Amino acid sequence: MVENDNSLFSRDLVSMLYAFLAALGVAFYFGWSLLHGTWTDLGVYSVTIVLVGFGIFGYLLYSVED
Repeated sequence: MVENDNSLFSRDLVSMLYAFLAALGVAFYFGWSLLHGTWTDLGVYSVTIVLVGFGIFGYLLYSVED
């Protein structure tokens, strides 16, 4: 696949965005748990898993060279 230079987002920028998404998921879990004093909450787990899952998958997808 040929990448054109006029693309709106570069691969590095998008991979950094996905890495930030994964870090945001971890920060959300620890922030929510510390703020509310609960470490076992199914809703927090659900949000964290979605953020971290999309972050890791997207980072791996965009960081692989062709």
